[in-house]
Amino acid sequence: MFHRNTEKLESLVGTESTFRGDISTKGTIRIDGAVEGSIEADWVVLGEKANVKGDISARGVVIGGRVEGNLRVAEICEIKNKGEIYGEISTPKLTVAEGAVFDGKSAMKKEEAKVVDLFVKEKNS
Repeated sequence: MFHRNTEKLESLVGTESTFRGDISTKGTIRIDGAVEGSIEADWVVLGEKANVKGDISARGVVIGGRVEGNLRVAEICEIKNKGEIYGEISTPKLTVAEGAVFDGKSAMKKEEAKVVDLFVKEKNS
């Protein structure tokens, strides 16, 4: 999960913790407890006991727990086998493991290919 150039773990919501309010952080946030509010980070990792009620916006997301809200993910969204999402997902790459629950809509926009025009000069003889 961290094989890409991800930032170090910056924030943590522990198993016995409940957080109410919006979270905005640089780097990676790991959530093992409960969060009521929106989350904005570079990477969001939800453990199996995590419960989020709110929207998530990130470069990458790994879901092992439960989310009730919409996800806007710039690079990749991965739902593990015990993960549950109830809401909409917008991401270019989506991975859903066997046993995962996804109840909602997904929008997957392919990245635009860059077109490069090559001009070849003809040699004058």
